Amino acid sequence: MYKKILLPTDGSEYANRAAEHAIWIAKESGAEIVALTVMETSTFIGLPADDLIIRIKEILEEEASNSLNKIKKLVEESGHDIKLTLKTDEGSPADSILNTIEKEGIDLVVMGTSGKHGLDRFLLGSVTEKVVRSAKCPVLVVH
Repeated sequence: MYKKILLPTDGSEYANRAAEHAIWIAKESGAEIVALTVMETSTFIGLPADDLIIRIKEILEEEASNSLNKIKKLVEESGHDIKLTLKTDEGSPADSILNTIEKEGIDLVVMGTSGKHGLDRFLLGSVTEKVVRSAKCPVLVVH
């Protein structure tokens, strides 16, 4: 039924729970998983590229790499032969997710209810909400 599943991740507990669902669905349907992490760098626009900004970007890149490596490990530990593509993007997370849906021909998004930023723990996360409202494919939201 599904051929390409988008799994946005920020390394949070919710993203890892979503990964478990995406892996199961991929196993059952023979789908590929595209794991995407987005580094939000919009707050750096217009700031001088001094050592602090460069170091912050390095930290964001390391965090993004760690998030994708968690997904890779979960897929490997599942013991199933699931095709996995790892992607990193910069910008607005919701916009990057929506653009990836279009570019990659995604037919299902599996994502967590909220990410690492705890302000929206009790509500649907703002990124998740925007994706649910705007995606042109089904979105499975995992709590």
